[in-house]
Parts: sequence; structure tokens; C-alpha cells
Amino acid sequence: VIGMPDPVHGEKVVAFVALRDGLTAGEKELREFVRSRIADYKVPKSFEFHDTLPKSGAGKILKRELRRPHWPDGDRFVAG
Repeated sequence: VIGMPDPVHGEKVVAFVALRDGLTAGEKELREFVRSRIADYKVPKSFEFHDTLPKSGAGKILKRELRRPHWPDGDRFVAG
């Protein structure tokens, strides 16, 4: 989950999802699953599906790689 540019709020929450082989799920199913476990205001506004997520040699997800296409200048800020 990362913050993505949003013209109104500065950033919005977006979840990046890579499903395991043989599994299927849609945005609606994921939203209902997450909503049943966390507060409504924490539920991501959208979900992006990918075949794989970029990982470091230690196996951690590289969020900077996920942000790069959406924050081309590398500038992140929340409008105030």
C-alpha cells in the first residue's frame, strides 16, 4: 500500500496486489475483505493488480519502484 497523487487531497491510498498462481480476486472482493478487518477510512481507494511485485534481495517489496511511474519527478507532498 502506497500513497498516490490525488488532485484534491494530495495523496490517496492505493494497494498493489499480486495474486498467487491459481487464485482469482477482483477489486470488489478485496475491498470487502479489507473493510471487514480495518476501519473504513483506512480501506484503499483503489487496487492495482500485477503479475509480480518488485522485491529487494532480502525479499522486501520495493515501494519506490511502485511509486516511480506515478511520481515521475520524485516529489511527494500533501497539499495543504
